Amino acid sequence: MSFARKFSKLLVFCAVIVVVVLLLRYWMASKTYVFSNEEVAMLAKQYAGQDHEQAFSKVVVELRKRYPGHILPDEDLQWVFVNAGGWMGSMCLLHASLTEYLLLFGTAVDTGGHSGRYWAEISDTIISGTFRQWKEGTTKSEVYYPGDTIVHEVGEATSVQWSAGTWMVEYGRGFIPSTLGFALSDTLFSTQDFVTMYYTVRVYLKALMLEAGTLLTEAGIF
Repeated sequence: MSFARKFSKLLVFCAVIVVVVLLLRYWMASKTYVFSNEEVAMLAKQYAGQDHEQAFSKVVVELRKRYPGHILPDEDLQWVFVNAGGWMGSMCLLHASLTEYLLLFGTAVDTGGHSGRYWAEISDTIISGTFRQWKEGTTKSEVYYPGDTIVHEVGEATSVQWSAGTWMVEYGRGFIPSTLGFALSDTLFSTQDFVTMYYTVRVYLKALMLEAGTLLTEAGIF
């Protein structure tokens, strides 16, 4: 009897998980998004090949014009280290919600490792430097240059390598909280740089609060 109860609880738990996943998939497939891969890539390509700091400044100004209320203010913009999959880079989060994020990303040193496998589609448009990618199931890698856009599909895993001075604009769409485990994994289990973890969580929460406030304002609640 005890085994039967445990088995029935396990079935109920699995059924709940399946229902939640299906509801999330339906929600993400039917909702309206703020950004699109194509729009972000086209904007970033305008500044490809320029000094990355100047290019990033222009990208942020243009994004604020196109998407008022969806980009973090200057006082909340912060470059934060990211350690994941064996590589080390730095990101500056511009926008984040439960289903989208937009950030500036890159590295000042040569680095590489595992891409991670996400419940999200991620696209990167290169401003400067080079990005080498080795896709799962292949025996050759490809190199991408300024102006190129690389799309990392949902569930895909690759080997990634960035040369020193590679900087890009990154847009992700999917269930964004599911990406945090990988993004914080090396910080938690290897570097134990909890200050960086605090910065990461803090800026994500700030972005969520900004987006919630904007949505409530647009809905006429505030």
